[in-house]
Amino acid sequence: MLTTVIVPKAGGVTSTKAIVVRWLKREGDTVQPGDPLVELETEKISYELESPAAGTLLKVLAQETAEVPVGEPLCHIGDKNDSLAGPKKPGSRKSGSKKSGRRTR
Repeated sequence: MLTTVIVPKAGGVTSTKAIVVRWLKREGDTVQPGDPLVELETEKISYELESPAAGTLLKVLAQETAEVPVGEPLCHIGDKNDSLAGPKKPGSRKSGSKKSGRRTR
């Protein structure tokens, strides 16, 4: 199952963003719950964010030195077979469907 890791609201700190200082794991690395993933820094504290799930670090979404707002994604963890494709947008079509040129009233 795919897990998206987000910038958490650091306990008691009213920061609205964090800076990615350095990644402690690389894409393709296997992680377990509690493994340190990334070092983050806010205006007041620096801390290591731990993995919330077991799996493979599939995709890093925020590079080192990036400022990432609280609640925004940092990376995806999952099984190597998990799809990173996001949900389809409302109104999108499945491939192979045809659009009629006629209007209905």
